[in-house]
Amino acid sequence: MRYLLNVIYGLLILLGLPWLVWAAVRKGKYRHGFAAKFLGRYPNVPPKTGRRIWIHAVSVGEVNLAAVLLKELNRRWKGYDYVITSTSRTGYELARKKFAEHAVFYAPLDFSWSVARAFRAFQPDLLVLMELEIWPNLLAEAGRRGVPSVIVNGRLGEKSFRNYRRVLPLISRVMKNLSLVLVQDTTCGERFAALGVPPEKIVPTGSLKYDGARLDRNNEKTLLLKKLWGIADSDWVFLAGSTQEPEESLAVETFRTLAEEFPSLRLILVPRHPERFAEVAEMLDRQGLAWTRRTQLAENRETPERILLVDTVGELGAWWGTARIGFVGGSMGNRGGQNMIEPAGYGVAVCFGPNTWNFRDIVRTLLDADAARVVQNGSEMTAFVRHCLENPAFADQLGKKAQNLVVSQQGATAKTVDGMERLW
Repeated sequence: MRYLLNVIYGLLILLGLPWLVWAAVRKGKYRHGFAAKFLGRYPNVPPKTGRRIWIHAVSVGEVNLAAVLLKELNRRWKGYDYVITSTSRTGYELARKKFAEHAVFYAPLDFSWSVARAFRAFQPDLLVLMELEIWPNLLAEAGRRGVPSVIVNGRLGEKSFRNYRRVLPLISRVMKNLSLVLVQDTTCGERFAALGVPPEKIVPTGSLKYDGARLDRNNEKTLLLKKLWGIADSDWVFLAGSTQEPEESLAVETFRTLAEEFPSLRLILVPRHPERFAEVAEMLDRQGLAWTRRTQLAENRETPERILLVDTVGELGAWWGTARIGFVGGSMGNRGGQNMIEPAGYGVAVCFGPNTWNFRDIVRTLLDADAARVVQNGSEMTAFVRHCLENPAFADQLGKKAQNLVVSQQGATAKTVDGMERLW
């Protein structure tokens, strides 16, 4: 089976080669980590100092969740060391910042030789996969080496479930290599079971995303950012975070419509992907509005601009703490939404678009608690922001409901580590 998979992966890469080359040249993607990804070469792995846990977090969101998990693991499992891998460049760079005391590498692609060499280099005693990283050769190699593998914060949406069902004979063989699946809710657990995971290996724990949410706006990082941009307590910051095209334009149009009427309104744009920073900057220039970049901010510098483009990676969580009104991106297009829990934890009055299937359960929980709003288009976004500005009590109440909901859902991290201890 692994050799057949190698052939399939190779054919897929060949078919997608023109697009891959274009993305590498135009956007800078896929240039980094070639030796690790394709060849499984890891020349600088530190020697083991005890039991070693390999945590794989595919991109930025999973890296942030891994930080929540790792904090609890360090508290309860003394003397262990950790290797963290990520697939995307942004995830890798964020992991290097967050886990400076641990070994961080690009993850191997699911070629049999790459994952075999990675296992030889890392020598893990446990493989932890964040959310939904189901790779046949990786899991099979773990099984051959007797390394337990666990999915943490397991999430299996309806669309992914339907796709996996189409290849059920293959996926059921893969799923049987898993030692434990710690899922966000019973619905996800039922879907994993339908794909071949034995029910006794499935444990609902809740979502780590709630545990990772900050609640205190007066944390050190948020206060520093607030000072850097000169945000006053009387300012109304509208933050559009994790955005994709055309969401930045919609947020700018909302600001343009309301800026003169509400002089305390300020706008922060945080695109989801760093390669779009230049594109968004060009759009702002065309709009003819005064704006500045996060990388140009400096302490004690006057900041008359009312629009800020955050052109850094890993700061969105802290910037949410400066906002009173928020739009969570990836929800007007085809991405399926982004994490709404971060702004909810700070008590931001949150809205998002209609396309949030990747966070369907979280969205349903927020809407059932009357703790967020759905906006269908730019006009509704503008109407929502206007309503918040005209009715501060409404905005504060909406944000408070969201924050209370996050608090009520916390506790998944402890349950997750309790589950993982079964493997020892």
